[in-house]
Amino acid sequence: MQLSDFDYELPEHLIAQFPPEVRGGSRLLRLPAAGGMEDRMFADLPLLLRRGDLLVLNDTRVIKARLFGSKDSGGQIEALVERVLSEFEALAQIRASKSPKPGTKLVFGERWQAEMIERQGEFFRLRFDEPVMSVLDAAGRLPLPPYITHTPDATDAERYQTVYSREPGAVAAPTAGLHFTETMLADLAAQGIAHARVTLHVGAGTFQPVRVENLAEHRMHHERYSIPAATLEAIRRTRAAGGRIVAVGTTSLRALEAACQEGDFAAPEGDTDIFITPGYDFRAVDVLITNFHLPKSTLLMLVSAFAGYDRIRAAYRHAVEREYRFFSYGDAMLLERK
Repeated sequence: MQLSDFDYELPEHLIAQFPPEVRGGSRLLRLPAAGGMEDRMFADLPLLLRRGDLLVLNDTRVIKARLFGSKDSGGQIEALVERVLSEFEALAQIRASKSPKPGTKLVFGERWQAEMIERQGEFFRLRFDEPVMSVLDAAGRLPLPPYITHTPDATDAERYQTVYSREPGAVAAPTAGLHFTETMLADLAAQGIAHARVTLHVGAGTFQPVRVENLAEHRMHHERYSIPAATLEAIRRTRAAGGRIVAVGTTSLRALEAACQEGDFAAPEGDTDIFITPGYDFRAVDVLITNFHLPKSTLLMLVSAFAGYDRIRAAYRHAVEREYRFFSYGDAMLLERK
């Protein structure tokens, strides 16, 4: 398939700039395994899952990864930390009039300093004079996606995190999880729908456009994931009892499927650059809860592989016609794999 096969027209006013007034107050487009589609509300989710299903949540937490500052020469820079490598080092994307060379000193917030150590492809390895996480907490800004145009505020600080986030390291939220409340998770558990956790730290590469028409030439970004032993045991019990594995978000799905590339959960932790396109043989996930994704994006390719290319094309046309809200702060889909 070609990149142009994953394009669609989206009116700009359907790109959600703010979260719904109440967490979980979103719409939900369901694609049942039997076919067709249903317009629902996210609050209907407990009615659409089955006793014995297992929700798999990504518990990554978004860090304040965007930094503004200057080079020691005086030029202004913007840095987006992609990954914290150690207490004092990180990989970052840097926007500047001229890319910094090794040895260049960078100053953030007029106080914190970092040295550019080396270039690694599109990233720069930086060594900070204080712990990276301390600098980000003090001087960083929440890295909202590029299609959200307002400056992050206190509402974003709360609503661009899932209620179950606990492992700092992501530069973008696992947005399907933004719809869940503590009350809904408790209600689901009460009706026999348990949840388990994985961690996949979402990188800035999730927003990188695909720049080649031939998808076979595209190279995915790497993301770090881990699946606890308790989650593996919960999956085993769920399968044995005939329940379904429900991935909350494409990041949870990527972690679970990455772990099964060399056998059934043979790699419960590591780095993954898994690229899922139509024709992929899913090994771990039966149901996917997800948001709507950008045209020509790898995540649109992933959901097309999961639910079927033609079904997703029809669903997106329907969502545009019915004026669903799109992308990170937008509405959700419930995709049941045939």
